[in-house]
Amino acid sequence: MPKNKTEIIKEIDGYIQKDNSSYSNWYVGIAKDPRDRLFNDHKVSAYGGRWIYCEAYSDTSAREVESFFLDYKGTQGGPGGGDEDSRFVYAYRITSATKE
Repeated sequence: MPKNKTEIIKEIDGYIQKDNSSYSNWYVGIAKDPRDRLFNDHKVSAYGGRWIYCEAYSDTSAREVESFFLDYKGTQGGPGGGDEDSRFVYAYRITSATKE
């Protein structure tokens, strides 16, 4: 179910804060298929890894959430990815097994 920007930021931020690690240890991005992006492209462990994703109402909202975490929280990642179908914002804890 899609959420607004404030709800997504609050949910992802709360999840990251529970980890008690620096925001720089996290990667935030956008995707059309977040599970494929997380588990296949980034090699995040589906069962042992720390990850989260939320659906935004639009790709524009998703990009704004992504920018918030990159610019103001200092997470890893890069703007400009995805396309107009990329409405999911995802985040994962970077480990030696993940691929950024």
